[in-house]
Formats: sequence, C-alpha cells, structure tokens
Amino acid sequence: MAIQLRLTHIDTACILIELNGYNILTDPTLDRAGHWYYHGAGAFSQKIASPALPAKGLPKVDLVLLSHHQHQDNLDKEGTRFLASVPLALSTHAAARKFKNVRGMAAWDSIDIRTPEVKGLRITATPAQHHPWWVPGFVAGKVVGFVIEWEGQKDGVLYISGDTVFFSGLNEVARRYKMNIGLFHVGSVQFRYLTALGRYTMNGRDLLKAAHLLKPGKIIPVHYKGWSHFKEEEATLRKTIAADAFAKDRSYFLLPGVTTMF
Repeated sequence: MAIQLRLTHIDTACILIELNGYNILTDPTLDRAGHWYYHGAGAFSQKIASPALPAKGLPKVDLVLLSHHQHQDNLDKEGTRFLASVPLALSTHAAARKFKNVRGMAAWDSIDIRTPEVKGLRITATPAQHHPWWVPGFVAGKVVGFVIEWEGQKDGVLYISGDTVFFSGLNEVARRYKMNIGLFHVGSVQFRYLTALGRYTMNGRDLLKAAHLLKPGKIIPVHYKGWSHFKEEEATLRKTIAADAFAKDRSYFLLPGVTTMF
C-alpha cells in the first residue's frame, strides 16, 4: 500500500501528519497569541504568534504524539482541551500519570497501531535531553522524541526530535534508523535570567550537527518562532542552513496552515 504523507504546520511544534487519512497531531499548542505562561522552575514567557488553524478547524485526529506536557509551548490551555478529545496520545510516563488517554513511553519503547489506513504503523519513543548539560535533568523534566514507521517505507523513517539539545543520545538514533524525514525542534530556547546562555533546544548550528549525524533525506525545522523564549531569529536559522552544503538543498520550511505533500 502506497502511503500519501501530508504535513501541515499549525503552531510551534504542532504539526498535523496525515497518513492515508490517519491523522496524527504533535505537541498541541492552539492558544491565540498575547498571553504569558509559567513553565515551571521560575521560567515565564509570552506567546507572540497564533496558530494557523484553530482547534475547531482541525480534522478528526486519531493520535497525538506529545513530546512532554510540562511546558506550555508544547501543550497550552487550548491544546490540553483538545488532547482530552483524542482517543489516544503517546507521551512520557509523567504525562500518562496526569492524563487518562495518554500512554506513557520511555526511550526505545514501541507501540504498534492497528488501523486499516496504514499497514504496520509503529511508534517508537526516542531519547531527548531538554536542558544544557550542566543543568540537572529534573529542572526541565522528561521529554521524548518519536520515530514513525509503516510498511513499505523505502527511504527511511519519519523522525520527530522533541524538545532536545544536540547530545550523545542521538548517536543511537542514527545507529538504529535510516531517516527519510526529520522534524527538528529548534529555536534556541533560553531563560537568560535563570540559566544565562544555556540552551534547552537546538539552535541552527546544533541542527546542522544533528543533520550530519542522522543524515535525513529531508530536514524540516519546527519550534523556532512564536514565543518570547525562542532566542534565535528565523533569519539566522535560515542563513545557517543555507551556508551548509549538506543541509541547504534538503531543508524545508513549512508555511503555516499550508499542507505539503511528501
């Protein structure tokens, strides 16, 4: 069965992934711009961009892949309400303890999804490190990324990094998988009044390191604008990618609300 893959960027790291009519939504952030949010451990930020589509404008969603629930740039108020309407979500064990419809996963756990639209659909959680190396992990909490597989993939898997810095755990992702499409959470998240220039997600230079390691056929940056704690400008990210011979011809910036077929 040939799979028709369509991606629509909704907001931040919120992507609608359509696989032959089976719909997956990542990290639901669906609030409008203008509000301030508390993310824990003294971290505040403002949402400065609205979603390309409201919750009511989304199609029926069969599955949510939630990298983590504890930060509202990955799950905001409207996103939390939307999460409750979806039959199944996969996330961390901490998220599973909070939400009834969430199944918890640790790195390298796999779950097979039986659906007539997509044969052999399998979701595997991958490691992520959502903090600088010198900040204890409990400050930001557990995060996972995801690999999506299905029967007949010839060019490799679909990878979602989750909120992560470039770290040694990505070596095992590279060892295990041939990668067709990589959705990378970037933005250079910083809370300078708390941890100075320590980054909680990749910047453009880290994205290039990850791309050279993982070698995806297509590189799709997400999670790089829309919040005040994202400290790398989109123009800088684009310039960094354009200067790299490997990345420049395989990078795609999804237009908000516009569906792209892969």
